[in-house]
Formats: sequence, structure tokens, C-alpha cells
Amino acid sequence: MSKHQPGAIPASTDFSRLIERAERVLARLEATLPGTPEAPDWTAATAFRWRRRHGRAWLQPVAHPHVIRLADLQDIDEQKQRIADNTRQFLAGRRANNVLLTGARGTGKSSLVKAVLAEYAAQGLRLIEVDKSDLVDLPDIVDLLAGRPEHFILFCDDLSFEEGEAAYKALKSVLDGSVSAVPDNVLVYATSNRRHLMPEYHDENLQARHVDGEIHPGEATEEKISLSERFGLWVSFYPFNQDEYLAIVAHWLGAFGLKPKAVERARQEALQWALMRGSRSGRVAWQFARDYAGRVGG
Repeated sequence: MSKHQPGAIPASTDFSRLIERAERVLARLEATLPGTPEAPDWTAATAFRWRRRHGRAWLQPVAHPHVIRLADLQDIDEQKQRIADNTRQFLAGRRANNVLLTGARGTGKSSLVKAVLAEYAAQGLRLIEVDKSDLVDLPDIVDLLAGRPEHFILFCDDLSFEEGEAAYKALKSVLDGSVSAVPDNVLVYATSNRRHLMPEYHDENLQARHVDGEIHPGEATEEKISLSERFGLWVSFYPFNQDEYLAIVAHWLGAFGLKPKAVERARQEALQWALMRGSRSGRVAWQFARDYAGRVGG
């Protein structure tokens, strides 16, 4: 006589279905968990972006990087020299520093990093752009790069932090302070409009102490300085004067095919353009040159 009522589903079948359902739930759960980042095809590009979506992280090749030549960057010769020297030391396997590029907006900080990649990519230089929100992943990125024959610049553009951000501590740890050492084939190049990467307030100056005739900053100021001091090389950029701005405009108009007389005729319009934008930066000069060359057929 059967132990089951007519039409009843055997207990073993119920258990099997329960197991199948549990396995499907686990599979969906695993898909949402952070996975181990996989190395990209390193031959696919010279520049990469760190991406994180739905709990997964990977290096995405940049198929068409913004190519700019060092020669195209005008009136920042000293800054170019310092960055180029540091990068050549890095590629030669000699000692080199992490770099913080700070100063006025539009003066060529980001463009200089891109130009360095274009200049030295054939010598094994690679660039990985990391957004501020993803700086907490820096240890994972560094692990992917360790042991590779290429030399990598981790590029953090337009950095600024607020109090208590996790990304601030992650960058600080990778630069100098983690138990594990950063491999010799990795440097960090960062740009910022702030020298100390964080907002500074007047009342913080009131916390300064005088000890034996020396000024010692307060704890809040010390904390802010501690990150920027981990960059061994500081490179400062300054606003351009009128003559420097016009020289940059002339360079780009020439690069866009305009003849010297046409460049001279553009002078007054270039000044008006800068006045409307409230800036005489290299970026504004480049934007004017593109507009003018497009209108006059250059």
C-alpha cells in the first residue's frame, strides 16, 4: 500500500525543487557581489579607464584617447620639463615621484598628463584614469599592475575631497602608508585646483600653536597637508597674462591651418572671447581657435 495520498507530490520532489530554487537565488546573489577584477588585453590600448558597474570592476581600454603633443602646450615650459624628467626617470627604472599638479583652471594640467602619455607610450608608458569615487579600489588596481613590464600612471583628474571621504583615506594609504608597498611600475599623477586637495577654513588658522618660536598648524590643517605631502613632486600652474594667452591662440590657429595674416586679424576677437569667458586660460584659447578656424574656413 502506498505511503502517499493519491495525487500527492513525493517529499523527495519537494526537496529537489527547494534545492533548485536555492541555487537560483544564490546565483543571483553571486552576480551582485564584487568579483575579482580581471586583467584586460594590455595590447588593446595605451590608456584605460577603471569601471565599476553592478558590483563588477574592470579596466576598459580607451579606443580613441585624446592625443595631444607636448609641443602643443605653450607657456608652461618649466612644468613640462619637470613632468617629462620625472616620467623619463620612471620609465628608465630609476627613482621617480608621484605628482600633484595644482593651480588655475584651464592652464594645461590635465593636457600635460595626456601629452606625456602620447610622448612616451612607445616606451611602455600606460595611463589608467580613475574617478574619485573609485579611488577606494586603488589596492585592487595596483594588484593587477604588479609584475607587468609596462609602466603605469594612475591618473586622478580634478581631485578635491570633503571631510571624511573614504576615497581620501584610500589615496593617502596607497601613496604612502599602506602595509603593502606600491610596485615600482606604478605612479600616481593627480590634478587639482586645491594645493591641499581639501577646503580650507579661516578658523583652522586659529588652531595654530607657537612652540619655541615655530608655528605648528592645528590638527585639522595637519590632516589636510598630510595627503598633499605624500606627493613627492608638486607642479604649480598660474593664470596666463594677455600676451601669453594671445600666443596660445596664435599657436592653435596655426595648427588649424590659418595663415599668419588671418591669425593677426583674429587678435581682437580672441581678446573679446576671453573677456566674455572671464578667463585667459589655455583652454579658452583653444576653444576660441576652434571656433574661429571653423568660421573662417581654417
